[in-house]
This record gives sequence, C-alpha cells and structure tokens, in this order.
Amino acid sequence: MIFSELYSAYYNAVAAVLTAVLRGETDEKTLQETVQKYAFSESILTILPALKTEKWQLLNRDMTTPIQHVPSMPLTLLEKRWLKAVSLDPRIRLFDVSFDSLREVEPLFTPNDYVVFDRYADGDPYFDEGYIARFRMILQAVRDRQPLKIESVNRRGQVVEMIISPLRLEYSEKDDKFRLITAGCRYGGVINLARIVFCTPYDGAEFAVCYERDKRSQSVTLKICDERNALERCMLHFAHFEKRAERIDKKHYQVHICYDKSDETELVIRILSFGPLVEVVSPDAFRQLIVARLQNQKGCELF
Repeated sequence: MIFSELYSAYYNAVAAVLTAVLRGETDEKTLQETVQKYAFSESILTILPALKTEKWQLLNRDMTTPIQHVPSMPLTLLEKRWLKAVSLDPRIRLFDVSFDSLREVEPLFTPNDYVVFDRYADGDPYFDEGYIARFRMILQAVRDRQPLKIESVNRRGQVVEMIISPLRLEYSEKDDKFRLITAGCRYGGVINLARIVFCTPYDGAEFAVCYERDKRSQSVTLKICDERNALERCMLHFAHFEKRAERIDKKHYQVHICYDKSDETELVIRILSFGPLVEVVSPDAFRQLIVARLQNQKGCELF
C-alpha cells in the first residue's frame, strides 16, 4: 500500500473531534456532525462512545483532552515520493498544482521506468501554453456551468465558431487525448480539446443554456472468453466507457458497454483487436458493423 492506514477515515474523524474539543466545541451535535463528515453515519455508534468512556484514552470524561496541540498528519516519505512521481506526468501541468515542497524528494518512479504500449503517438500537446490555458478555462466552465464561445478546427481544416454548454471532460488512454462533451451545439456533442484554438466565456442572452444530462443511447453487449487474460485486457481497453460486467460461467463473461455514437467506429476497431476471444452478442446493427469491416479487410487481402 502506498498510503498508510493511519490516514484512514476513522483516524481523520478522531483527529477532527479532538480539534473541535481543543476549540471548545464539545456539544453533542457538533461532535456527531464531525464524525459524520469524516467517517460514516454508523461510526457515531463506535467512535464517540469509545472516546467518552475513555476506552480510547484521548478524551477525559469532562470532555477535555490531554492533547495540547491540534492533530496534524504530515505526509510520509513514501507518500512524498509517490506524489513526486505523479508530478512528473506531463498531464499534471493542466491542473495548476504546485509541487514546490517536493523539490528535494526523489520520485518513487519516473516515466523512464515504464512503457505504455498500444497507444497512438499523436496525443494532446500537454506542454503547449495555449492548450494549457484553454484546458483550464474549459475545466472552470464545466465546474461553473458557464457557456463558452469557442473556435475549433474541423476535419477539413476549417475554423468553426460555436457556442456550447460544456458538460464534462473525458480522457482517452488509448488516444492520449482529452475530449469535451457539450450540449447546445449543432456540430456535435464531442470535441477534441486539441482542435480548439480559441475559447472565452459567453454570457449572451440569446443563447439558451442546455445542461440536461447527455444521453448515451448507444450500447453494445459483448461475450468474452477469458483466455490470455482477455477480460482484464478488455476492462483496461474500455476503461473510459460506462460498462457493466456479468459472469456467465468459469470461463465466460458478458460485458455491456454504453458509448457515444461518435465513438462507434473506434469501438468496432477495438473489439476486433481481441479476435475470437470477444463476440458481439447485441445489437444486430453493431454485429453487422463487425461483419462489414471483416468483409472489407478480406477484400483487401488482409487474411
């Protein structure tokens, strides 16, 4: 384990209770709310009685504590080394997080210690200052439900101006790209962030803000034969899709995947990469897409 169990919910809850007591907040309601905030609802039945009866010798019966200072939980060296390793990921630059306090810490691992395979090489430009600035503005707009006016380069290389309601950001591990899921745009609901060349908050009254949950009406059901670690590879391959897995027998599993219509071609290609270990059970329309692509490959003499 990277992180110590001493930093679990129960320890954080007790530390918060002791902090409240040191501040003179010893009424029952405050202590119960503190435990509920940092632990679980049923933890009130365990934590507070253990403290009040001095089973855990941290509180006296008169609701004072022998502890003189507010509890603090500094990071362990292992945790610092793990965070330093995370700071070396180029994607961390997008989130404006400072790691200055870890300047002298040796990372637990570096990008040179592992190899990512089966990933496209044309990932997003994480070191481009313009891309970073647009990413942060879009992320803030998603959080604030703020409409945006953007300019994006389409497939023909033309710059298209549009006004959208940003719903969320998605990341594709295979493509190494971020995508913006939007509403209120006639050009489509999914936009690659790297294609956006300009964006700014939009507050025009004529734009009807649309933030209803985007509907992923498309779905496909797969039957997986778990040979050569196929199930684990499939879960990793489709990690960023909403899915549900069910066990059929000792060797076979059924996986239901929800996807956006714009991802359909990519999904077909990924499923075909598993060969005979993955079968499309339904719908028939998706099965026909698999058949059609196999027939095209056969026509190109790829078999």
